Amino acid sequence: MKKSAGFTIHDIAKLAGVSAMTVSRAINHPEKVSVAALARVREVVSRTGFVPNGMAGSLRSSRARLVAAAVPSLIGPVFQETIRALNQALDERGYQLMIGQSGYGDSREDALLDAIIRRRPDGIVLTGIMHSPEGRRLLLASGIPVVETWDLTPTPIDMLVGFSHERIGQSVCHFLYSRGYRYPVLLSANDERAHRRIDGFQGMARTLDQDAAPTYLVAAPTTLGSGRAGLSAILDKRPQTDAVFCSSDMLALGVLIEAQARGLTVPGQLAVVGLGDLELAASLQPALTTVRIDGTRMGRTAAQYIVDRAEGRSVSEPIVDIGFEIIERASA
Repeated sequence: MKKSAGFTIHDIAKLAGVSAMTVSRAINHPEKVSVAALARVREVVSRTGFVPNGMAGSLRSSRARLVAAAVPSLIGPVFQETIRALNQALDERGYQLMIGQSGYGDSREDALLDAIIRRRPDGIVLTGIMHSPEGRRLLLASGIPVVETWDLTPTPIDMLVGFSHERIGQSVCHFLYSRGYRYPVLLSANDERAHRRIDGFQGMARTLDQDAAPTYLVAAPTTLGSGRAGLSAILDKRPQTDAVFCSSDMLALGVLIEAQARGLTVPGQLAVVGLGDLELAASLQPALTTVRIDGTRMGRTAAQYIVDRAEGRSVSEPIVDIGFEIIERASA
């Protein structure tokens, strides 16, 4: 069967045994199509990998010079540096950035990807590598250059700029144990990338012949309030806790506030480590030890990859591990 990029709405109509108008209605207004016809069209679309072009009716005669980015949250600050750098780098090259919120579940991302692909941008930048089978099918069938970020895998959909969450967990665990902390706890968002940091932390604990660290999960995106509530729950159940590794700097800020409210000294009685190295981290009292991710490099590299591919140039190194750095400050 020929590649999906070669299919037209008339091809789908012929394969489904319906009119092109019926295919159009099935895609755009399924409530106006009979159940039987809708089932036939959807079966053919799924089998061929056909991706409707939402820009097909436009008078566009050249590239859109538009890049779409999907991030889990537009509220949380952790992705802001990457998006800011991505936007600036694209703007320097004459491209516009469109941002969508994918949430932390597959179904929301699939709906967003479908809407993005219909608009035929010159490239798509994604957060993470964990996509549903339907999401991967949409991306592969579209033929649009894709850069995945904020994660690492040897088998990306297309291109990737990121880092290993497992290695972050391992490194923070080793950091805490090397400084004498023996009762650490993980306070973490309940999302897939965070779970891999937890796995890395626990694996290093086993390597160091230490007990597994308890994990307390909170909803994503994390907030200052969930940090305060999280530390309260941790200390109520495990008062001997001497260190907390938080999955974001906002969580860590909440932990610092709750520790202060309880009269705990940091790091004397409780060490705190965050993730993200937000601008506020160095200004806190005590200054926050955290994991630094080079979001600027990630965003600018993703932009360069998209522009190169959109303009017909090859990318010699489609997978880049930008690594990370533990920034040691007063809180640990």
